[in-house]
Amino acid sequence: MAACVARRCLSFLGRYRRGAVQSSLGFELRPAETVLSRSVCVCCLQQKRTLTSRPEGKVLEPVGVFEVPKQQGKYETGQLFLHSVFGYRGIVLFPWQARLYDRDVASPVSEKVDTSAAHGSKEVKGKTHTYYQVLIDARDCPHISQRSQTEAVTFLANHDDSRALYAIPGLDYVSHEDILPYNSTDQVPIQHELFERFLSFDQTKVPPFLARETLRAWQEKNHPWLELSDVHRETTENIRVTVIPFYMGMREAQNSHVYWWRYCIRLENLGVEVVQLRERHWRIFSLSGTLETVRGRGVVGREPVLSKEQPAFQYSSHVSLQASSGHMWGTFRFERPDGSHFDVRIPPFSLESNKDEKTPPSGLHW
Repeated sequence: MAACVARRCLSFLGRYRRGAVQSSLGFELRPAETVLSRSVCVCCLQQKRTLTSRPEGKVLEPVGVFEVPKQQGKYETGQLFLHSVFGYRGIVLFPWQARLYDRDVASPVSEKVDTSAAHGSKEVKGKTHTYYQVLIDARDCPHISQRSQTEAVTFLANHDDSRALYAIPGLDYVSHEDILPYNSTDQVPIQHELFERFLSFDQTKVPPFLARETLRAWQEKNHPWLELSDVHRETTENIRVTVIPFYMGMREAQNSHVYWWRYCIRLENLGVEVVQLRERHWRIFSLSGTLETVRGRGVVGREPVLSKEQPAFQYSSHVSLQASSGHMWGTFRFERPDGSHFDVRIPPFSLESNKDEKTPPSGLHW
């Protein structure tokens, strides 16, 4: 039987020389001289997770040539890629060197109760991990919006309204292992309003898309509000939760200081059982001494299903404190097909302000 597992499908045609890289969209991605194509319409794929020929009645649009993913080193500005989990086309703007705190590989030296995370957390040592600031192809945004927010990178808007936010559509953070690189002869291979403002084409370079001065200036001016520094990860019963907090700045409201953060959360089903997120339970501790509990249905108005075909869901949200730092932790409650429930831990993470930067941007800085 055929199952609709993607709004848009990827097929990889041509000569195959190396082993396959598995795609979350149900294909085997073949590196080395493999022509990369993307269908332009909805289609059904065989559940065997391998595509051996073009779907009947579908027209494939050439995209580029797939490259072997890098096991060592970083991708350069201008690298074209497919997201290995969400399947969208994108391009690398610049890298971030983050500290990854992975509780699944915590140090065995000691286990101690963290008073800021009441579920008895482990002492975790961070390791350096590369993430990338990227642009998402606008043509792909409608097809991934149910699995990953495409307006997740937000900023405080202005001083007149302490709660006003604005977003940059099609801006994302991508981990190194989620990059499936490819190249293209198209001088404008990614459709995004910032593509030609940030990048220029030079066919003598590899990759041929170079950073304009506009991109370098934008990165420097907005660095405090874009910077990705800490990543927290923990797995419970095959559900992996990854949290990335970002400091957004401080605003004055009713004669007090309000500090804002956004946090990006990715939920991944590493198992084979279909599960559905039903509830969230947060605990938020402020340096001012307050402890807040938040419970609710789903996340951002959704109760996503995580399956083998659609294993991941990613979203962003916001939190504000009347103190310059705090902590957050909690659980997500999932439901199995038989109606039973289980709780998945959200790794505890710190909310730290950047005391060197008092004023967030009031608009885009170019």
